[in-house]
Amino acid sequence: MTARGIIKFNCIEVAQPIGTFYIGAINYRDLIKISYSDVRRIERRAVEEYLGIERPLSSGRVAELKQYANTIDATFPTSVILAINPEKAQYDLKSGIMSVTDEEDVAKIIDGQHRIAGLQAYAGETFQVNATIFVDMDMEDQAMVFATINLKQTKVSKSLAYDLYEYANARSPQKTCHNIAKLLNTRAGSPFRNKIKILGVATGKPEETLTQATFVDRLMKHISGEPMRDRDTIKRGNELKKVDGREAERFIFRNLFIENKDAIIAKIVWNYFEAVADRWPDAWGVPERGNILCRTTGFGALMRFLHDAYPRLAKANLVVESSAFKSLFQMVPLNNNSFTAERFLPGSSGEAELYRVLRAETGFEQ
Repeated sequence: MTARGIIKFNCIEVAQPIGTFYIGAINYRDLIKISYSDVRRIERRAVEEYLGIERPLSSGRVAELKQYANTIDATFPTSVILAINPEKAQYDLKSGIMSVTDEEDVAKIIDGQHRIAGLQAYAGETFQVNATIFVDMDMEDQAMVFATINLKQTKVSKSLAYDLYEYANARSPQKTCHNIAKLLNTRAGSPFRNKIKILGVATGKPEETLTQATFVDRLMKHISGEPMRDRDTIKRGNELKKVDGREAERFIFRNLFIENKDAIIAKIVWNYFEAVADRWPDAWGVPERGNILCRTTGFGALMRFLHDAYPRLAKANLVVESSAFKSLFQMVPLNNNSFTAERFLPGSSGEAELYRVLRAETGFEQ
């Protein structure tokens, strides 16, 4: 609840070796007001200045969290961590109420600046945020906590995040792409058989040349520009609208996904890369160091070229046979020894160059 000039919320007192602090649930609007000036600083925040580092606000991460905050099952379960001067905060042990001065720039953020910035776009009524509040915390301790949380944490891999979608009940672009990755990696005869490092079952063998995250990311680009929003729409019980015109050209598998034709998407990808394997069997099948075709660089270029090739060949039959795809690849005068790291540099530049060659040799650049 909020009185004039004072923000009040329930807290519990916690004693640890660092000292006493407080954990409470604060309304997101109040949290934004007392802390957001610290989020939007252009210069380094005080704790970063003390440590001699720069961790600027990531606009991409903020945009992602703004969208996520408005999904049906949004949650920020971990605490944001704030430091407040004692003249701005009072805790009543008997009632368990924390009273904070209701004005801007009261709270300094030790951890959680992106979540707080993301909550600015929240359009709902209720979103309480659990906050850990240190009162009268000196800068050395602020820096220690900041460094422990932000500089030593283990980053969660994208492959793990995609793997968790397997357990979701609702359909989503993420789940569809994850399921296709697992299917193609395990099915006998698949051109991706044992090539994808599926989390939990990766063997570490050299033939595993693609990560699950790489496969899912590239396939999802053909289905959705906003997969989180699509997931939220479906989970709310609403239907996605089929696309046409430029949207259909941009997302070649979107309507198939909307029509629940995931098996057809999987078959198209299977046939396409079966054609790759037939045209360049050694380059695709032998994971030698320096061979880029079966790795991220080659896979990325081939997935970009699929965007061009599939619409040309699809016609009335949604499934394009591997022989049709191979007829395109036969036009490309590259042999099994052409896909070297010297000719196609690993990374985005090599991917772009291979994609350019594929387009040029098959007449897409005329």
